[in-house]
Amino acid sequence: MGPPADAPRPHRSRASILPVLIPIGLLIVVAVAVGSWLQFAERQAVDTVHTTGSDAPDRVDVEANVQHVDAAARELVLRVRVGLHGSVGEEEGSAPVADLVVETSVATVGDLAFEAHERLSTKDVQVALADGSINDYPFDTYATDIGFRALLDGRPVPVRLLFSNNDTLFSVSATPVPSGNEAVMSLDLRRSSSVLVFVTFMMIVMWALAASVLIATWYLTTRSKSLVWPALAWMAATLFALSAFRNTAPGSPPIGCVLDWFAFLWAETIIALCLISVVLSGVRNALRPDDPAPG
Repeated sequence: MGPPADAPRPHRSRASILPVLIPIGLLIVVAVAVGSWLQFAERQAVDTVHTTGSDAPDRVDVEANVQHVDAAARELVLRVRVGLHGSVGEEEGSAPVADLVVETSVATVGDLAFEAHERLSTKDVQVALADGSINDYPFDTYATDIGFRALLDGRPVPVRLLFSNNDTLFSVSATPVPSGNEAVMSLDLRRSSSVLVFVTFMMIVMWALAASVLIATWYLTTRSKSLVWPALAWMAATLFALSAFRNTAPGSPPIGCVLDWFAFLWAETIIALCLISVVLSGVRNALRPDDPAPG
């Protein structure tokens, strides 16, 4: 009598997969909801226009928009567009009736001058930043003041300032400062929520990779393994991949910032030491003489 045929394997019930799929689905929904909320909040911050100054019918409107923040140079680029209302402008406010000078604050480089009856043009100005250091990346914060004062043919004219931010890497909070005929705002700048989340994720990944290499090193050295080339290749690739991964940090932070001292430099050191330890242990085990065969 021949051997009995193998019994058919029972099919795994689909119901047993549900306890795994349901938490995964809930996690995806929560992650998408949190991401949508953060993206909506940042979009609202970019679309917000802060206003201060005079609402007189005869006035000069200054629309100031942050184009780029250069933390390394400690300055921001402000795009300024001037609009005229009432008797100070002609041709539907596109040209001043007399020579117009828009004086800026001390932190802003250069004043704006427009000739009479000439069409107004948009100009970019640099504003110096204070109270911050890029070495604190991604937790660096800065502050500055921007202000505008208009003179039409040498006579002061009321000014209204409309401020907005267009740099997605920074979050800017603006506080109006009462100042007579001038329009002044105090600005506080910090990294945006998306930058903080991404850099925090980078630091977690760096420590996780370093811990993985450390665990693999412990396994290879305690099991008296010789040179395991796939493991060495993986460790070396991780060592160099972390450098490329670190350079993807938004804003091009310099070496020596918080990101480096909190994660990157330590992860690189751990991986490099683990790689050396595995090589030395593998060479020692490979050169160890085999046990003599029993007589």
